Amino acid sequence: MAIALFGTGLLGGAIARRLLEGGQELWVWNRTAERCQSLIQAGARTAPTAKEVAGQADWLVTVLSDGPSTEALLLGELDQQLAGRGVIQIATIAPEQSQALAAGVAERGGRYLETPVLGSKPEALVGRLQLMAGGEPEVFAAAEPLLKQLSEAPRHLGPVGSAMACKLALNQLIASLTHAFSLSLHLVQRSGVDVESFMEILRGSALYAPTFDKKLERELQGDYDNPNFPTAHLRKDLALFLEASQAAGLNGEGLEGLLELLQRSSDAGLDGLDYSALHALTAGHGAGRAPH
Repeated sequence: MAIALFGTGLLGGAIARRLLEGGQELWVWNRTAERCQSLIQAGARTAPTAKEVAGQADWLVTVLSDGPSTEALLLGELDQQLAGRGVIQIATIAPEQSQALAAGVAERGGRYLETPVLGSKPEALVGRLQLMAGGEPEVFAAAEPLLKQLSEAPRHLGPVGSAMACKLALNQLIASLTHAFSLSLHLVQRSGVDVESFMEILRGSALYAPTFDKKLERELQGDYDNPNFPTAHLRKDLALFLEASQAAGLNGEGLEGLLELLQRSSDAGLDGLDYSALHALTAGHGAGRAPH
């Protein structure tokens, strides 16, 4: 079974390495060809165009940045190459976008499965992503041997759109928990309370979430380099969540201020840094610039 992977960024590159370690015949493609070089040195193959790469594979795995770029690749550049092939779409996009992609792939004779994941580069490299799948049960069954190389227990949640809704719900929690903890940490510090005393109380309560300790040192040091999930992606996913919640008839007003805050990350130089750089934005009083 040959696999073609499109998008070799942080997550895509790690997934590619995992597949190579599993002995898969892997073809890779990225709009910036240089990003494929280390994978080619590790045993992957490539071709000048996305269409040529797709022509070599049974399964097409897309790990692009957003819905529009994924649509442009699948329904534009690849088009008729989708016939008879399976598409595994990993990027976090709107449920409606995923459903439109599924329809477009089916019209071209292909099979589509959305498979967003919780986790990033570290989990991908060891095959421990939490993988959610949305699509036809028979497509999931056909893809499952491949998916189990990336996740110990891939979950089929229902039709196309269901896995994306679940992923957006999870990523909304990333944004909300990070924001809430950041504000509390700032207030504790500015009030002269010992941070470790605060953390001990928090850890012993029902309020604790492991992500607080995971990001604590970054926030204390102002060190947001080497991200596995950058601030720009968190902003994009929170915007998608708000759109989906509005379509579902929910009241998401409480999150609109957080999205507005995240929209300042570009001017603050935080977009490419770890999402815990949100801590720089909540500092207020003119703070928010990327640390040097």
